[in-house]
Amino acid sequence: RSSSCLVAIRDRLAELIREHEPDCCALESVIYVQSYKTAIALGAARGAAILVAAENGLPIFEYAPNRIKQATVGTGAAGKNQVAFMVRALLGLTETPDADAADALAIGLTHLRSQEATRLGVPGSAQI
Repeated sequence: RSSSCLVAIRDRLAELIREHEPDCCALESVIYVQSYKTAIALGAARGAAILVAAENGLPIFEYAPNRIKQATVGTGAAGKNQVAFMVRALLGLTETPDADAADALAIGLTHLRSQEATRLGVPGSAQI
């Protein structure tokens, strides 16, 4: 079962990469979870995402959860609702995105800001 989920993740991401032709892949760094089963599942899904990005020649950038919150909300201790609210405000959305979509958009915003900081000579992101 888990292997079919990984194939589905890989195939869907490959399809999205072909469709949207991104310049890079930005993702959240590994987070602490209490359940080893959850950690294994998240690690496998993350590995599938990194693999398909690498197969498509995309540079991969990684951001810590507190850095994403800091860049989006202004504090690394922000909650999911605060992140979603700020993503809505920053992007001028008519509705607040669900938590997963807000997290993904916040990662994108963090990467955009990090790249701008790097361009200006301020230390930016960690490429993996």
